[in-house]
Amino acid sequence: MHLPEKMLLVDVAPRDGLQSLPKWIDTDTKVWFSNRLSELGVPVVEVASFAHPKVVPNMKDAEDVFAKITRKPGTVYRGQAPNVRGAHRAIEAKVGEMLGLITVSETYTQHNQNMTNEECVAQNIQMFRLAEQNNIPFVAAIGMAFWCPYEGLIPEEDVEKIVGEFFNAGIKRQYLAGSLGMEDPAHVNRLYKRLYAKFPGIELGFHIHNMSGMATANILAAMDAGVHWMEGAICGIGGGMAIPSSAGSCGNFPLEDLVTMLEESGVKTGMNPIKVQEAAHEIAAKLGIPVQSHRGAGNTREIIMKKGRENPNDPQVKG
Repeated sequence: MHLPEKMLLVDVAPRDGLQSLPKWIDTDTKVWFSNRLSELGVPVVEVASFAHPKVVPNMKDAEDVFAKITRKPGTVYRGQAPNVRGAHRAIEAKVGEMLGLITVSETYTQHNQNMTNEECVAQNIQMFRLAEQNNIPFVAAIGMAFWCPYEGLIPEEDVEKIVGEFFNAGIKRQYLAGSLGMEDPAHVNRLYKRLYAKFPGIELGFHIHNMSGMATANILAAMDAGVHWMEGAICGIGGGMAIPSSAGSCGNFPLEDLVTMLEESGVKTGMNPIKVQEAAHEIAAKLGIPVQSHRGAGNTREIIMKKGRENPNDPQVKG
């Protein structure tokens, strides 16, 4: 198994997380949230979405948030643009990186963006051209890249087709989203290796969810295949999808679990796991949400060892 020396991480919580909350978070708190993540050393912070306010009301203040954040040198402040109109707004807001969006599942694209995949590919390429003209880096998000609640297993050739259309248009940075987290590590490893072999020079990321409980195995599988970056969300918030509500939560993989796992595996992230864990509790308290992570629940090596030192005679099963 190949593990890289370091891994670039993205936190999508201020956008993907807050847009999914069933309550409004005020602008100043959103600004504080993005600033807090950049203070931790998160290399890329996904600040807001430029979706239509009627479609995503929690993001209606996207321009105000971008105007008020403290832009730390070396940190990339990303904005999502779901369509060309959103791209124009993102450019005006001076985003540090623009994120496009498509899902491989035709059914899901219709539910989520009210377009066909052909129309969505064309919109993303137009958005890329606009970003390029304004010297803004562009990333294409490819959702439902492994499995869809409407169509089931996504054929690998369908993913390759969309990745290829973007790549041939000049979009060299793309990520695959396990949008619910129902993929398996063999599939993840195989698909990334296939795409890297087919499109030399491409840079691919992995947007992580964990509904099936296989996220940590999928993370290892993606790293083994050579993935360039990974995306999670502090506290595990977000992941709102246009799926039946009865399907349950498909929140983003917690940043604190991701940082700690990688650092303990010898993969450098540029962040201190303890400080990220502490920040998760601070952020959760500020937002009035639970910390949905293993590390946030106290399952860290340091805490377990401390309990062992302080309670050596606790009743336990001996074998």
